[in-house]
Amino acid sequence: MSKSYEEMTEEERIAKAAQPGKDAMVLHKYYGGKVEVVPKACVRSFDDFAIWYSPGVAEPCKAIAKDVEAVYDYTWKWNTVAVVSDGTRVLGLGDIGPEAAMPVMEGKAMLFKYLGGVDCVPICLDTKDPEKIIETVRLIAPSFGGINLEDISNPKCFDILDELRRDCKIPVWHDDQQGTATVEVAGAINAMKLVGKKLEEAQITVVGAGAASIAIARLLLATGFKPQNMCVVDSKGILNLERTDVQEQFKQKWELCQKTNGAGKTGGLKEAMVGSDIVIAASKPGPGTIPKEYIKLMADDPVVFATANPVPEIWPWEAKEAGVKVFATGRSDFPNQVNNSMGFPAIFRGVLDVRAKTITDEMCIAAARELARCAEEKGISEDYIIPTMSETDVFISEAVAVAEKAMSQGVARLKLSRQELHDRAEYMIKRSRGLTAKMMDDGYIIDAQKAYE
Repeated sequence: MSKSYEEMTEEERIAKAAQPGKDAMVLHKYYGGKVEVVPKACVRSFDDFAIWYSPGVAEPCKAIAKDVEAVYDYTWKWNTVAVVSDGTRVLGLGDIGPEAAMPVMEGKAMLFKYLGGVDCVPICLDTKDPEKIIETVRLIAPSFGGINLEDISNPKCFDILDELRRDCKIPVWHDDQQGTATVEVAGAINAMKLVGKKLEEAQITVVGAGAASIAIARLLLATGFKPQNMCVVDSKGILNLERTDVQEQFKQKWELCQKTNGAGKTGGLKEAMVGSDIVIAASKPGPGTIPKEYIKLMADDPVVFATANPVPEIWPWEAKEAGVKVFATGRSDFPNQVNNSMGFPAIFRGVLDVRAKTITDEMCIAAARELARCAEEKGISEDYIIPTMSETDVFISEAVAVAEKAMSQGVARLKLSRQELHDRAEYMIKRSRGLTAKMMDDGYIIDAQKAYE
């Protein structure tokens, strides 16, 4: 029987945390990538290619030429997104380039398909120029039903997103902003319930002021947390009205300087954490980014989300030893994975099912509240504040909530009933998981254990 983290030595804990990386080196090379493209139309005989290609294919082409919206009916556009990155801010690794970013984008595509039934194409661009990224995405947009921007450095990621949302006729979002924020908000809602504190009264510290943290702060405020009770701290200190260094280059940070920190705090991380009920960190990978002794400066029953990848800002066992009541990370090998994998697959499922034109903050909040509700319905605890990837029904419910919000906001091309939305999401998600299981059973996907033989 394997030991729990509480039973392990410090050395054993760190070794276990490092194991996924060691496995990844073996298995990525073994499989030669994680996704592939396969036909989904029948091939009864070679005569069928007269339907799928020339001459038959000319008819759907002509139909689309007459009505461009028909592309959703005759091609993969209705269920396919592109995940686009320039490799300038990959996980906690920084600017490692487009080739080195590919394993992450492939992993994203795999999660899209397995968790949301969404087909996804990873695209890594050999440019850091925002204008070239914008132009490239704009040019490829006709082939996709949505665009997922990923691991693009701050602050250009904000301008790229804003420009593409204005120009493209399909939903474009930046998962490091909206996706991460959605799941963090879901976790925060239930964590505050567990410790018996109201959102509007809670003192909250956001550690980091990159794309994820700024979006987290924005969505938390839209959900019920109060700006005067929020303190945001970056690598140079607490955001406040004295931080004129960010006024020109980082307009999003300056907005937070003006809006948050009602207590007028100055200083750095230590001062920011004093009296906090909840700390949400999406900053520099640890360990040691959040010193253990700072936890003791927080309010009673403190909550800490340390979500840096690949190593959280503070190890779970350190946080618990310091008195943290509810602790979460972005990793799947620790309890309480507050990670965008619980957001983007289902959100895009709902978006694609109603052919939404954009993804609004209200749609993200609807997803967050549904995640929180699903977990609460099953019974939240210190080690279970949001659902896990194994809970298929949660992705279905979340997709429905997003689609309904899109329809109510008037950004959906299709109007479907709640039952129709549920049935569509259920079919696509369960089909995808079943397809993977079937391919493993039939030997088309070899059991990963074979890689070690």
